[in-house]
Amino acid sequence: MLPVNFYGKVVKDEKGRVSAITVYYAKYLQTNKIGARESKGCSGKQSYPPRVVPTSSRGFTSSRPTMPSILPGSAENHFHLKFFNDGDYVQAVMDRNLSENITRVLYPNDNVFIGKELRLKQQYFLVAATLQDIIRRFKSSKYGCRDAIRVDFDAFPDKAVAARYPGDFSRMRRMSIVEEADQFGEKRINMAHLCIVSSHATNGVAALHSDLLKSTTFKDFHEMFPDRFQNKTNGITPRRWLLLSNPSLADVIAEKIGEGWITNLDELQKLKEFVNNPGFLDQIRRVKQENKMRVAQYLEEEYNVEVNPASIFDIHVKRIHEYKRQLLNILHVIALYNRIKADPNVDIVPRTFLYGGKAAPGYHMAKQIIRLITSVGEVVNNDPIVVFLENYRVSMAEKIIPSADLSEQISTAGTEASGTGNMKFMLNGSLTIGTLDGANVEMAEEMGMENIFIFGMNVNEVDELQKRGYNAEDFINKSPVLKQIVEQIEAGMFTPEQPDQLRDLTNMLRRHDRFLVCADFDAYVACQDKVS
Repeated sequence: MLPVNFYGKVVKDEKGRVSAITVYYAKYLQTNKIGARESKGCSGKQSYPPRVVPTSSRGFTSSRPTMPSILPGSAENHFHLKFFNDGDYVQAVMDRNLSENITRVLYPNDNVFIGKELRLKQQYFLVAATLQDIIRRFKSSKYGCRDAIRVDFDAFPDKAVAARYPGDFSRMRRMSIVEEADQFGEKRINMAHLCIVSSHATNGVAALHSDLLKSTTFKDFHEMFPDRFQNKTNGITPRRWLLLSNPSLADVIAEKIGEGWITNLDELQKLKEFVNNPGFLDQIRRVKQENKMRVAQYLEEEYNVEVNPASIFDIHVKRIHEYKRQLLNILHVIALYNRIKADPNVDIVPRTFLYGGKAAPGYHMAKQIIRLITSVGEVVNNDPIVVFLENYRVSMAEKIIPSADLSEQISTAGTEASGTGNMKFMLNGSLTIGTLDGANVEMAEEMGMENIFIFGMNVNEVDELQKRGYNAEDFINKSPVLKQIVEQIEAGMFTPEQPDQLRDLTNMLRRHDRFLVCADFDAYVACQDKVS
């Protein structure tokens, strides 16, 4: 395959029109002549030949494997003997390291420019390499090409928008792929706009958010290309998230309705006739308790934490982000702790709170939230129990999810595109506490509102509050429970060695609570009391 090239030179004529584009190809310089002038010379060559690593993946009970290709970056010169002999051992393998960085870690920290640049190079490299692989397979195949590729977006959006909406310069600016120059005079590519115009279709991944994309986020694009916007709600495979991860429950279900549900999840509706069957319900409870005991043993072995398998397993596992509101959850834990400290005889159902997830490397506020969770766990770990699961991943999820009594799906209404964790928990028999957001909406419609714990503002109420002007301090001051918690964190109660360590977190709560944690706090605590 040909190398994928980066950098080069663009030459413009006296009228500002592009006259020549110079790029590097392999070991020679090639100039693509557009106008009358030709570019001579270019610096900063970076050229990475992709490698095609074919793999095979076979679906459930399928005898025909699919053949996805892995496209790692490689270097033209893996090892420079001259540099090595001169004692410059780092430079000897520099080309290889630079080329492998392209695909070593996808989506690096983009808080710095070099990270943003690497992300863009990764996207370009994978697209360019994939196109070459498609052509390679087409040439070697006797069945022709079955890959659809958009090739008609090169003139978008200026001419297309101008022709459709003449004189509407505001719309042209809103729909532009290249954003206006910032205070430093630099322009940026709007990747979302680029994706929309270069793709066959745009999917919202849940009915609620597909509607939001069309009515707000990409309203201009939807008006221009209404047929390109569609909805296909995300889903999960029952083969992994029930058959593999919870075989005992799978056996109980198969005993009652057969194994058709493994490939057709609609078959689970047949279980409705057993909802009042005491024997079936006892089997379900026994499986859940066995899973909880298994997780309790795992937590003791891995984290040296003893948990009560008879307690409510309240589980919040997903990417650590402000909008997913792990912060709201841990504030409720502190509220429970304060309630117990104020009245040791208060009747509270025992709970075990399990948190898991990872934060982006440069996401400071997410790391503050993780620090608060672990600090609260160190202080309150008697009742309730708080455990932060390190290095949360799919293999750990397969252990943890079947044990859940309560699934936390509490993102701010209007911010969660869909979510699939909610489906995994529901499939394994846990109850859900959540907002009317993402796929929670469709889950509630399917199971009935009486079988899900819904709290907080919906999308319209969130929008109305933000239009009126949201002041988190108002909600803190009118909620004695929340006010006490914020002041405890500020006083360093959970970080006594560094009292100011979480100051950024409390400042955010008071002044920049973008995801309405304070506004939904009282409703969340009240809903959790219903759960108990």
